[in-house]
Amino acid sequence: MNRTELHDFIERSLREDIGDGDHSTLACIPPDAESSAKLIIKEKCIIAGLDVAREIYAFADRKLKVDFYLSDGDEVMPGTIGFIVTGSARTILTTERFMLNVVQRMSGIATSVREYTKRLEGLKARVLDTRKTTPGMRFLEKEAVRIGGGENHRMGLYDMIMLKDNHIDYAGGIEHAILKTRDYLARTGRNLKVEIEARSLGDVKKILQTGGIDRIMLDNFTIEETRRAVELIAGRIETESSGGINLENIRQYAECGVDYISVGALTHHIKSIDISLKAMARK
Repeated sequence: MNRTELHDFIERSLREDIGDGDHSTLACIPPDAESSAKLIIKEKCIIAGLDVAREIYAFADRKLKVDFYLSDGDEVMPGTIGFIVTGSARTILTTERFMLNVVQRMSGIATSVREYTKRLEGLKARVLDTRKTTPGMRFLEKEAVRIGGGENHRMGLYDMIMLKDNHIDYAGGIEHAILKTRDYLARTGRNLKVEIEARSLGDVKKILQTGGIDRIMLDNFTIEETRRAVELIAGRIETESSGGINLENIRQYAECGVDYISVGALTHHIKSIDISLKAMARK
């Protein structure tokens, strides 16, 4: 993760949450009060976001002491303690919900991704995420995908060219979209990979005839159509299956021989993991 981007995110998020003060805490907790709290994981999961939690605490108060008992990517059982944080009771309370939101969501994503990757064991296909992410949290959600064992598709609109159905229609068809893209890259001197969406086997044939792209996305193809498309492409271009793919059918798509399978649900349709931060009794 880019540390500057992470620190900007932490600063914005705390400012959003605190406003002109955490008045619940200020009202009843003395400024010099110190305490400890433990992170408790309440369900089986792949833990993620602990490195971010460390940065949140360091940003909020460098005097806080955090002892970690887990690392991002560990498979965790209910009742496991992730870390113990000790220091200013006010800071622990003020950062509690923000820290939990991050760890719970990232763990939910990593856990889901791990389930998908398990279904592909022994096959060459790799699981990709998409841009279906929470605004402002994309870099964290994509980090969670990596922690879970998946791979990232493009980070944004700037690091890869993706010619989807609307691009193709607006450009006047597959051939026009590809030729205009090749001209754009030549004119601007950019070295970007080009992926194009195919909506039918006929589209696949047109794309192959035109050439000049790096990957074909087989969008909402049936398993049989995917198999036929992979045979047509014959390894000349990378292939990616997308649309309507879930835990029940992902292995069948992978068995067709595609290189990648993108699943939007990895980041936009997940359940956060039940994790809590509990105050520890004073000795």
